[in-house]
Amino acid sequence: MIKVCGLLKHHGSLRVLNRVSLNVERGEVAAVIGPSGGGKSTLLRCINGLEPFDEGSVEVDGVALQSGAPSGNGPANMRRLRRQVGMVFQQFHLFPHMSVLANVTAGPIYVLGRRRDQAEAEAASILERVGLADKLYSRPDQLSGGQQQRVAIARALAVKPEAILFDEPTSALDPRMAAEVLSVISDLARSGQTMVVVTHAMAFARQVAHSIHVMEQGRIVEFGPPARVFDAPESECTRQFLAQTKTL
Repeated sequence: MIKVCGLLKHHGSLRVLNRVSLNVERGEVAAVIGPSGGGKSTLLRCINGLEPFDEGSVEVDGVALQSGAPSGNGPANMRRLRRQVGMVFQQFHLFPHMSVLANVTAGPIYVLGRRRDQAEAEAASILERVGLADKLYSRPDQLSGGQQQRVAIARALAVKPEAILFDEPTSALDPRMAAEVLSVISDLARSGQTMVVVTHAMAFARQVAHSIHVMEQGRIVEFGPPARVFDAPESECTRQFLAQTKTL
């Protein structure tokens, strides 16, 4: 489903990604954890074609990205990728002047060319699924942070992607709001949605993910099933990171 092989990316002299490889099967939830600044967000942005990479390869459900400038991948290829992969960021990036319903239907109507009535009916169903059936005509500034992030998740789901990438979706939220968002992501996992989740919520990663990938200084230093990585980590980097998270 998602195949990342030998990804190398530099920012000037800094090697942000250092030969990163990652495979995610259809229906799998892969959690990417590790210290801040380890390259986790950059990895997601490379998978989604938002940032170029210098060497290696990325393939998502048959759509392959080339190394080098984004223009080398061609607009048609990037459109195919956008339809295959949704992304939910740390910040919500909602259109502030549009209602919740309009935010969620923008992609289906203007990118996929769906009829407005069809897009609105599907959006209303998705918003009900994420617990926002009563907020269709609210504006983002009338919502809590947790509600705004759930709208962002609904917006990603509205284009029916094969995979969704989450970049620390609860980092800007208080514990109660974070729990609301993680509950929605857990529901998606139970439904078989393919996901890669960058997160600092260790309990969530242990309970929901099928595989854990630990990144540090641009490398994946350890990966495996949650029970093995959390209970018997093999890497010293993993042991130090998990010890630090327990003291926070």
